[in-house]
Amino acid sequence: MDFDLNDEQLAIRTAVQSICKEYDDKYWFERDTDGKFPEAFVKAITDGGWLGIAMPEAYGGSGLGITETAILAHTIARSGAGMSGASAIHLNLFGPNPIVVFGTDSQKSRFLPPLISGQDRACFGVTEPDAGLNTTKLQTKAIRDGDNYVVNGRKMWTTTAQTANKILLIARTKEAELCEKPSQGLTLFYTDLDRSQIEVRLIEKMGRKAVDSNALFIDNLIIPIEDRIGEEGDGWKCLLHGLNPERVLLAAEAVGLGQVALERASNYARDRIVFDRPIGKNQAIQHPLAVNWTELEAAELMVFKAATLYDAGKACGAEANAAKYLAGEAAFKACQQAVRTHGGMGYAREFHVERYMREVMIPLLAPVSQELVLSFIGEHVLEQEKSY
Repeated sequence: MDFDLNDEQLAIRTAVQSICKEYDDKYWFERDTDGKFPEAFVKAITDGGWLGIAMPEAYGGSGLGITETAILAHTIARSGAGMSGASAIHLNLFGPNPIVVFGTDSQKSRFLPPLISGQDRACFGVTEPDAGLNTTKLQTKAIRDGDNYVVNGRKMWTTTAQTANKILLIARTKEAELCEKPSQGLTLFYTDLDRSQIEVRLIEKMGRKAVDSNALFIDNLIIPIEDRIGEEGDGWKCLLHGLNPERVLLAAEAVGLGQVALERASNYARDRIVFDRPIGKNQAIQHPLAVNWTELEAAELMVFKAATLYDAGKACGAEANAAKYLAGEAAFKACQQAVRTHGGMGYAREFHVERYMREVMIPLLAPVSQELVLSFIGEHVLEQEKSY
């Protein structure tokens, strides 16, 4: 059991840190203010070849694992870019995984190189307004019509749809009541985001303004059969190959966000003099920050345990969900404590910790709630009866 990064992994961290240094607090403050997508940052990451870190070498990727991808995501968030930086490339890191696992050779050749090079940008059409976390209750339907599917429905919280030209979309191709299991009858597609058939409406939200979230309204979208990933009705199985990596990556980002918040709070506690002494000398300031450190360290260990299991081809559902839970909780507490340590200035935008506080709500709420993670652990690890 080795807790040290190897030379290749350290090189990844160093190289990504070098890119992130070019996009400082001022850059992210401006993106949080004007809401413009961080195109320059994404281009720098893309030009460095990092979008293909987990994609096969045969298609232009680096062929590395989720462990290395988590290092990439963590480093971006930890730099101060937070969720704004990490979310800008998040989907393109894990989203193509079902294509890698279930796509044909032709599909991989057609879809992966443009994603890796940045020519294509994908969004993820899964969540729906009336289904929420109950993915098996999706109402978006894809009806087979010869060599095409005709899709109608709605999607919610679709990230980067304002600038994406591709969409990874799951829809029901067989009514749930006609299936043995509710998870059957769903089909996964990777296709063009045709804006003549898909209306994309921006959702205004409390944080991560620079990376858009959207409601999608799909009206008679035509998808050719060659854009179907896997067999018809196997969409849920295909989708699962992206879910655990997503949890790991989001957890890595949350840890990074919590750590940069803790760093700012610690620096402020050393520098801020009140009653002729640095406020960090007071245990009421010092002890909560120390707790934050221990919790973030524990969460980071679970992140890399889950990533290591995934890369080894072993079951990691419990660990991936636990990493997401622990990282979300630890990061939230660290960001909250960073604001409180800054006192009134923590409420001021110029100190950045209030942005971290707004952004940390994302790993608490998405891609699965903390409560549903606990239900999963209760059922699948502790062998309790299903609670939902």
